[in-house]
Amino acid sequence: MHSAHSIASSYLKRINCFQATFFIFISIAATTGQPANAQQSTPTPLQAAEATSHDDHNQIIVYATHTAEPLVIDGLLEDEIYRSTKPIDRFIQQVPNEGEPATDTTEVWIFFDEKNLYVSGRFWDEEPNKILANELRRDSFGIYLNDNFAVAIDTFNDGRNGFLFQTNAIGGMGDGYMTDERVHDRDFNTVWRSRSQKFDSGWTVEMAIPFKSLRFKTNENPVWGINFRRINQKKNEHSFVTEIPASLGGRGIYKMSSAASLVGLSLPSTSKHLELKPYVLTTMTTNLEAEPPFSNKKEGDFGFDMKYGVTRGLTLDLTYNTDFAQVEADEQQVNLTRFSLFFPEKREFFLEGSGIFSFGDPGGAGGRGRSSSFRPPSNTPLLFFSRRIGLDDGKNIPLVAGGRLSGRAGNYSIGALATRTSDPELAKGDTDFTVLRLKRNIFRRSNIGILATHRKPSDSTLGINHVLGVDMNLSFFQDLRINGYYAFTRTNNISSSENESYNAKFDYAGDKYGVRVNHLTVEKDFSPEIGFLRRNDFRRNFAELRYSPRPKRIEAIRKIRLETSLEHITNNRGKLETRQIELSHAIEFESGNRLNISYHDNFEYLDEYFEIADGIIIPPGDYSFSNMTTTYWIGGGSSIFGSINFLRGDFFSGDRTQVSYNGRWAISPNFSMEPNLALNFVDLPEGSFVARLISTRATFMASPRMFTSVLTQYNSSNDSLNANVRVRWEYSPGSDLFVVYSEGRLIEHGNSFSVIKNKSLAVKLTRLLRF
Repeated sequence: MHSAHSIASSYLKRINCFQATFFIFISIAATTGQPANAQQSTPTPLQAAEATSHDDHNQIIVYATHTAEPLVIDGLLEDEIYRSTKPIDRFIQQVPNEGEPATDTTEVWIFFDEKNLYVSGRFWDEEPNKILANELRRDSFGIYLNDNFAVAIDTFNDGRNGFLFQTNAIGGMGDGYMTDERVHDRDFNTVWRSRSQKFDSGWTVEMAIPFKSLRFKTNENPVWGINFRRINQKKNEHSFVTEIPASLGGRGIYKMSSAASLVGLSLPSTSKHLELKPYVLTTMTTNLEAEPPFSNKKEGDFGFDMKYGVTRGLTLDLTYNTDFAQVEADEQQVNLTRFSLFFPEKREFFLEGSGIFSFGDPGGAGGRGRSSSFRPPSNTPLLFFSRRIGLDDGKNIPLVAGGRLSGRAGNYSIGALATRTSDPELAKGDTDFTVLRLKRNIFRRSNIGILATHRKPSDSTLGINHVLGVDMNLSFFQDLRINGYYAFTRTNNISSSENESYNAKFDYAGDKYGVRVNHLTVEKDFSPEIGFLRRNDFRRNFAELRYSPRPKRIEAIRKIRLETSLEHITNNRGKLETRQIELSHAIEFESGNRLNISYHDNFEYLDEYFEIADGIIIPPGDYSFSNMTTTYWIGGGSSIFGSINFLRGDFFSGDRTQVSYNGRWAISPNFSMEPNLALNFVDLPEGSFVARLISTRATFMASPRMFTSVLTQYNSSNDSLNANVRVRWEYSPGSDLFVVYSEGRLIEHGNSFSVIKNKSLAVKLTRLLRF
């Protein structure tokens, strides 16, 4: 094993510059063939008398119609071509009655010209006065909770990946990219147009998606995978043009292996293109906590991003002097554990295409990505976590330059990322980061891959860090998945043989029954420095059983969920550190609301003193405690939705009560509030305290392309009051004007006034140029 370490480490050490990174991967791309069709035969691309038909394998075929004139994107569906072309109108329920025809008629058309793919729809509704549409914010989850329509397009017809475009009845827009039917990259943003209108019996939509916004292979008779989803919120009904299992829930749109075949297209000769997006920026900053403090410091800057289609499936992104002044502030969290908090990435350069860099188990190792009242969401290490680039203890480190090559070449998915940061104030010089990812499709819906990361500071005494991992994701039948990984790390100034991590997971996620078994090991010196590690030196075993019937005799209840799980964590010497037994009972109502009651029996071993709050320190020892949690989720069938949570029970050697609310109130389609409240009352022998976290986000949408958002947060754990105001105007597709004001205050005890710690004002203008 150590010889393998030496070989891999020697290889990684040679990856020290941008040129090596991209020459290697471009060479791979150039010598790899186009992807084979993994699922479908090629239908004859002739317009049928009907809008759909079936091939010899009973695969649904839908037909695209050429239009000589560009469609007028106004949502009215008044062009003559709508009257002369039959729509796709046979939709099938996913829920509530799997496999039955949809209860309301849906009509969809697909057209194209030399520049655009057009997707249009008419959605008849038995109760048009109850259509729910109150979200205009781009890419908001609220669009999914409205009456909405989505189209998923698999341009390489591999049954694994695809583009997703979604809209609602007032024109809210959301787009994303789906990877391996598992990961949905909501932060993928491209140029497209959409307009919606209401009529007496429902609503309509027209989308125009430029071929330049897609990646595809070109041939004489192209075949794409495609699916459509309509959500009728008042009925809590999801329907598709193909049969999608109810067990997949909201992830059903990701299942491109069950998509229809789209034929009849005539595509541009190439999908290569060049995009250039320069920016100019001006800022004024005050920081009274800096050394030395400064006030109203004025600065200006410029830079650019470039995107180039290297091949039909591979895209090269380059960035120079990248700035992230437009990014919204992090949402603060209450931390009553001894583990690090996880804050998600929000910077666009790192978010776009992030799904290709996912490693191991994209869904996480614990439960379904949800977190209990005490347990962190997942203990599975992230080998690559982009927030380690350009951020240091909350301080922004200038990103001098960076590049990313990502996409597909034949049966391979390729990702290469190289960046350089530099901050003279830290006296650390430059730091280079390199990430390489390669995945190979196997079987129909499975893959194997490797991931390597390399962090090299100019001061080598700070440690050069390497990570190498191999992973495998196997999908069998409809609901069975097996995945695992093996990885090790190496830092040049640390000598250790305990630097490995490995994970194996069995997951059967049927609609009625579920079984999940997982083993994870992380050794004490495993250290992915461009990753995220919540805890180290542990072995975790996890098992979960689920029974979730759909009762037919109780009209108000759609599904009942009974679940039990056991988590058992020891250190690598066998000492028990964490154990949790969970029993839960959940009811999903026909309205979409859900009620969950769960019981947790916990054990925690502290090997050192744990300061849980200022001046309150829990001594080392064994602690057993239990609690009950009740959560009520208000679904998307109204203008008010969110979750209400109440926890009561023991906590270490004392007790804890938690009350929280996390939701959204749509006051109008243009104005919404998102209040969040978390109150934790903790009473311990070592002391008592109350942890309060109160925040709200107010959003005003002038249009789908212009909004103002105000985020305010109060956190009692550090007596901070923070505000972030963002104005975004997409004055031209892909081009933006941002105005961002941020302010941080310290609330002093015994003083009715808060004291400013820092504040900043930034104005940023970008312009998208497409060639």
